[in-house]
Amino acid sequence: MPDLPILYIKPGCPWCEDVVDFLKKKKVAVKHVVVSGNREAMQEMIDLSGQSKAPTMDWHGEVLADFGVEELVPFLEERNVI
Repeated sequence: MPDLPILYIKPGCPWCEDVVDFLKKKKVAVKHVVVSGNREAMQEMIDLSGQSKAPTMDWHGEVLADFGVEELVPFLEERNVI
């Protein structure tokens, strides 16, 4: 089984919550990584995306940073996920 895409999130972030709910509804499996209070995960996200805002997604090497559901939909549609 291939590795799941990684979704970097921060608790209490409304955009993160919206994205998590949307992915759940669409049955899109991702690995959640909480960056708050986790210096290593935060650095990983910054190295990947060049910024520190969540949510950030690593979709098998393709990065979508600091986004909401509006930006996520076309990103997933282009990859034939939804």
